[in-house]
Amino acid sequence: MTTQKQREAAKENIKKAQEAWQNMSSRQRSLAQPEGREREKPGRGGEGDYYHVGVREKNDFETFRTHDIGDEGGLQRVAGKRSSGSWDTVKWLISKDFAHVEDGKLIPDHDDAKDLLDKLGSEPKHVKGDMFEAKPRPNVPEKNKPTEAQKKARQENIKKAQKARHGDDNE
Repeated sequence: MTTQKQREAAKENIKKAQEAWQNMSSRQRSLAQPEGREREKPGRGGEGDYYHVGVREKNDFETFRTHDIGDEGGLQRVAGKRSSGSWDTVKWLISKDFAHVEDGKLIPDHDDAKDLLDKLGSEPKHVKGDMFEAKPRPNVPEKNKPTEAQKKARQENIKKAQKARHGDDNE
């Protein structure tokens, strides 16, 4: 059985701990956890299910969303929202079933992964563990715009809009 003095001391200790905890930054709190510095960030250890191909700095973004692309669980797009409200791709997650690493290079084993790696602006460079870095997309000079892909996409969008607007009339 605890005494009154022990209960009061416990309450004081809890108050002190809560106050100290509230004055810490999130980094200090994580270091105060039992695992502390031992916890590795996703992709750093090389034992995960995905290769991480970073295309932009995550510090430029406030919130993140993950979208499954193509075949389920194969490719995932991590999108970030900037303070301005615009969204952009932060990194791509490629399943280890869709690609493998040879001599520090990411080699696609699936058509979806091959398409993605072809569309990146550069060949992914190995950083650490499962982490790679690449440029977001090829830089197309303004004098070469609109590209054939942009023209084709515009025509497809126009047809979609026309069909949506007049879809019931044409049938």
